[in-house]
Amino acid sequence: MSYVKKLKCLLCSAEYKPEDVKYTCPKCGNDGILEVIYDYKEIKNHLSKNSLKQNNLFDMWRYLPLLPVNDQSKIGPQEVGGTPLYEPERIKKDLGVNFLWIKDDGRNPTASLKDRASAIAVVKAQELDEPTLTCASTGNAASSLAGACASLGLKSYIFVPKTAPRAKIAQLLVFGSNVFAVNGTYDEAFDLSIKATEEFGWYNRNTAFNPYMVEGKKTVALEIIEQMNFDVPDYVFVPVGDGCIISGVAKGYRDMFNLGFIDKIPKLVAVQAKGCKPIVDAVNGDGKVHFVVPHTIADSIAVGIPRNRIMAVRDVKESTGFGISVSDDEILGTIKYLGSIQGIFAEPAGATGFAGFVKSIRQGIISKNDKVVVLITGNGLKDVESAIRAGGEPLIIDPNIDAVKKALKND
Repeated sequence: MSYVKKLKCLLCSAEYKPEDVKYTCPKCGNDGILEVIYDYKEIKNHLSKNSLKQNNLFDMWRYLPLLPVNDQSKIGPQEVGGTPLYEPERIKKDLGVNFLWIKDDGRNPTASLKDRASAIAVVKAQELDEPTLTCASTGNAASSLAGACASLGLKSYIFVPKTAPRAKIAQLLVFGSNVFAVNGTYDEAFDLSIKATEEFGWYNRNTAFNPYMVEGKKTVALEIIEQMNFDVPDYVFVPVGDGCIISGVAKGYRDMFNLGFIDKIPKLVAVQAKGCKPIVDAVNGDGKVHFVVPHTIADSIAVGIPRNRIMAVRDVKESTGFGISVSDDEILGTIKYLGSIQGIFAEPAGATGFAGFVKSIRQGIISKNDKVVVLITGNGLKDVESAIRAGGEPLIIDPNIDAVKKALKND
């Protein structure tokens, strides 16, 4: 059973029973994002540090008491979560830092952190007996939903901007999704998916429209907490688009704090591309988000109208964290760096958080003695063209050893 106590609107503070509302606040419309509130007193009877130690399930469902699931028989067969947390010694030595961990969530079933939210979406859809799901995405949320639906025999209709990387569109089609490549931006695709939900009654997985997506994404933080043996870092660096992932990280740490498993919350750092940084500007400024037209290779975070902006800005400010932006060149350099020095293959958005960490170290914003976790949110195969831009082209040679020797001489 679920231990969700209520849903609370971020704008007007109205509270609702979970069964009384599906998406956003009826009073405030689509801007009235709802936050999931749990009964922590009851959860303490079902979840403890000891019970976690004895739990042999190592995917995201090990945290079932902290998830909005009423019927666990609806959980899909994909193994989502349980991704590695690396302590990268070569990077630490190269950068001269003492405490660094990298969470590689590109190791999920469809190669991105978004699988965590989609795993919740398909459960909630089935609980409502709704066999058709939809979402708008720059690619990762779409492919994660398509994969989750395919694993359960559910139908999906996906809206993506036609400029989405072909590798992500290929994933959608392989998973059997019905794909609409919208001749417009992600923000236009988002609005169209909402209209389709209203018109056709499809269950909508959209970030910040569906209140339960943050709950899936928070499991990345729950895992980090356990993997660090309940020691809380000073900073967590997160690439930000709509703002749902960073709010998920905040929610995961708050959950563990409310249960008494940890004694503090880390400072959250929102990292965005310079060509699309509305959350960063709001966090470092007066808290107001001003919409922009995105210009960045990091398609997964190219969001000019961040839908989860209210929650994301609140969460970063409450953590006393900050925002930082990085250039596309810095992002491409980070892709090459992570791959060549640590064997981690990140897509542009996935590498953005690490680029922000390096910049923060070099500018003296954080100390080399600070304990830092960086999220890698998506695998590099999601955007092969950007990977080639970062890594370069291969050497073309004739099929003989003399050609190899000549190439080595010129290397």
